Amino acid sequence: MIFRNIHSGTCRAWLSRVSLRQELCFFSSVPPQPVPPLAQTLQGYLRALEPLLPLEELSHTRRIVHDFGRPAGLGTQLQEGLEKRARLNKNWISDWWVQRAYLESRQPLPVHSNAAISLPRRDFNDWRSQLVFASRLIAAVLDFKAKINTGQLPVEFMRRKPLCKELYPLLFSSCRIPGPKHDYIAHYGRSRRSPTHITVVRNYQFFQLEVYNSDGSRMTESQIHGQLLRIRSQSWKTDKEPMGILTSEHRHTWGEAYNRLLRGRSPHTQADKLNQESVRMIETGLFSLCLDSPVMRISDEKYASRKAAQVLHGGGTFSNSGNRWFDKTLQFVVGEDGSWGLLYEQATAEGPPVATLLDHVIEYCEKPDTKRAPLLPLPMPKKLYFHIDREIKRDIEHAKQNLDILINDLDVNVFNFKKFGKNLPKQHQMSPNSFIQVALQLAYYRVHSEVCSACDIATQRMFRGGRTEYIRSPTKQGLQFILAFDNPSVSREAKQELFREAVDAYSALTEAALNGHGIDRHLLGLKLQAIEEGMSIPKIFMDTAYGLATHFKLRTGQMPANNTDSVMCFGPLVPDGYAVCYNPQADHIHFSITAFNCCEDTNAERLARTLRDTMCHLQEMLQPTV
Repeated sequence: MIFRNIHSGTCRAWLSRVSLRQELCFFSSVPPQPVPPLAQTLQGYLRALEPLLPLEELSHTRRIVHDFGRPAGLGTQLQEGLEKRARLNKNWISDWWVQRAYLESRQPLPVHSNAAISLPRRDFNDWRSQLVFASRLIAAVLDFKAKINTGQLPVEFMRRKPLCKELYPLLFSSCRIPGPKHDYIAHYGRSRRSPTHITVVRNYQFFQLEVYNSDGSRMTESQIHGQLLRIRSQSWKTDKEPMGILTSEHRHTWGEAYNRLLRGRSPHTQADKLNQESVRMIETGLFSLCLDSPVMRISDEKYASRKAAQVLHGGGTFSNSGNRWFDKTLQFVVGEDGSWGLLYEQATAEGPPVATLLDHVIEYCEKPDTKRAPLLPLPMPKKLYFHIDREIKRDIEHAKQNLDILINDLDVNVFNFKKFGKNLPKQHQMSPNSFIQVALQLAYYRVHSEVCSACDIATQRMFRGGRTEYIRSPTKQGLQFILAFDNPSVSREAKQELFREAVDAYSALTEAALNGHGIDRHLLGLKLQAIEEGMSIPKIFMDTAYGLATHFKLRTGQMPANNTDSVMCFGPLVPDGYAVCYNPQADHIHFSITAFNCCEDTNAERLARTLRDTMCHLQEMLQPTV
């Protein structure tokens, strides 16, 4: 079992435009996730390989795929195993996916796994306003949690289908715990005495802040503000040993340090007990609040990139990285310069549930505070202390060095494309997301003179316990358009037709994925079913084509639908790849692009510049100027 005190089928989603209706949620109305037909998936897999492989290699792979899928063959046997699994489990793939994609990964969480959302800067530039806004933010999040507890959250619908809402309670009091071979998720919100505190971090120091009064009522903003002032008065100096940095390490390394810190969770000494209690307070807290020092401002464009990077990893060990506990599911970041955002751990939660929470926070923060603080004496916020011996001190120093190397290796480029937004594709009856995806492939081709395997993420939350599915590109139609676009011998009309075909082809893949008929989770399931049955890994998964198909040089994600100028940011999936996030608004589009500096072939700024030009060229193709 990969979870402790947690429902195994948590919901994860990224790209879902949803409408909200004020109805109670009934999980029974959400159907189980289907196992796609084997032949359909194998045909889709071969189609996905067509733009990527030379004909000789494609013929070789076709023979392997046909052998795998023949009647009474290995694929048929594994398909029967998956269908049986689907009958016996709430969701046949979610547990496997979370285990393989997240919990077995040994890479550091910052950059490689955690995702950040940077929100528009607030209008303040001092610590007093920072604490006022932080107080309101905490009150907003507690109000959201109260709506979850009382069943007042509206049901989400996508294409008139209700979405699974099992994830919402798991957003709070959850934390990822490092292990020697794989991690697990601890969820403390369903214990007999649910946690009533949050963790506040300032100058690398952690504080336990109770946010409920003794009678069970939520603290008011003025009460919270008074407590934050107390925390500030206790944290003037930066802590010499930033404990949070340890959570940024390689998962095996952090797991060993975690055990040293807790000494196997048995209180051998008073020092071990101190560490256990402090770590447990962080892990069990409803969420964390990181009170950051200002982001260095050079120019408006650089500031947007620095702001996103600040939320993602803290800016380095000489900046705010010590104000993070990267294992924590929800970490709200508020800087003295008005920068703010949310960092979230993706094994527990991603996408629209997090975006829905942020939408609630933004709406709540615009309302005036009308609640009066009760005249109750409040206990002093409790500072969390750690006993740091020579071994732990050495672990912290190594973690600081490794995190700074990782941060310096990541290039982050955030920009606002202002020429047009999602209204332009809509005017031409095109999906904005499909439009942008084809543009991304064209921009990549212009930089690298080749197309690459790319993944976009579609929700499976219309199914019980659903997580995600990949939407793949390029398509054969996309490649035909890309090869024709910069060819002067091809007419504008022909290019327009090829472009529409490429966008429609991508939209069809999106539709299939949303209906539970994507290919990637099914292929993974077949592979894991073989392992489950004690078989050797089938040839189809040992073929070099499968390695190429799953080496995603373009990792993409659309900011879940909202009306704010927020920017999502995360790192590439592979060393020679990019991560591109975008937030399409009516008349502009926010982009963030990341790449690793250690790879000579990739360059985030060059791809950003080419993407800008490409978007303008597509507009000119569709709406030529006189």
